[in-house]
Amino acid sequence: MCRSIKTLRPPVTPEVSDEDIRAAALQYVRKVSGFRAPAAHNREVFDRAVDAVAAATQELLNGLQVRGSAPSTRQP
Repeated sequence: MCRSIKTLRPPVTPEVSDEDIRAAALQYVRKVSGFRAPAAHNREVFDRAVDAVAAATQELLNGLQVRGSAPSTRQP
């Protein structure tokens, strides 16, 4: 599932931008919903889901500890 989502965890991807996180969240929501672009009546819930997945992804990346490195200090 979501094979086009790249790994965002350091050191695999040392520099992760907000755009990278948003793109991964969008791909995930597209896959789960089955919609590449939702109809107008589904747009709001689709966008909220992308925001929620992006926030959860940011929280995950901020909390991960990679052996041999200091914990991440990146903030949203």
